[in-house]
Amino acid sequence: MHIKTSVHDSDAVNMFLNPEVIEGDRSVYDSLHLSLKGLSKEAYEYAKKGLEYLLEKGEKLSSSVISIIDFSLPSNQKRLFVIDLENYRLLFNTYVAHGRNTGREWATSFSNQSQSYKSSPGFYKTAETYQGKNGYSLKLEGLERGINDNAYNRGIVIHGAEYVSQSLANAQGYIGRSQGCPAVPVQVSRPIINTIKDGSVVFIYHPSYISRSALLN
Repeated sequence: MHIKTSVHDSDAVNMFLNPEVIEGDRSVYDSLHLSLKGLSKEAYEYAKKGLEYLLEKGEKLSSSVISIIDFSLPSNQKRLFVIDLENYRLLFNTYVAHGRNTGREWATSFSNQSQSYKSSPGFYKTAETYQGKNGYSLKLEGLERGINDNAYNRGIVIHGAEYVSQSLANAQGYIGRSQGCPAVPVQVSRPIINTIKDGSVVFIYHPSYISRSALLN
């Protein structure tokens, strides 16, 4: 599958990811102490496995950066991890919302259907940015048929939201919920979007999804 993306002339060098970048990354998880930061080893390993599969299938990716959303964690934890695999850097680690009908503190129910107000797990490729009702936003293309391939038509995007904050997590034990979008704190939404836009991989992990993923099995 090849997804058309909009690459802006003002972007820095936008090279397609070389498969060799991830062949020797087995120490990235340990080197960046991702376990201590809360990312499950399972989420990381499945993210890497899926990325390798996409590269083997000829998917053109724009950078060595992968974004992992670990929905095995509750929403009052920082469960978005933006990782530069080539340079061994954790670029962002912050809060991220799930859909209002996916659960309250924990993400437990998922859907690929419009108007479900639920999140969709699996692998995505970032597409173009736009200015919408939620401000600067990033469109996502779902790469898994029947699991998240309706995301673009559903309007599932990464955007900033005031209801995604540490203060809210501290006050009520969970952050606010979206209509299905992986919303992030407003303060970091623009730098996150500018880092991952135009063809990088986003992986939304939840244990219940793995057995249904043709990409991972």
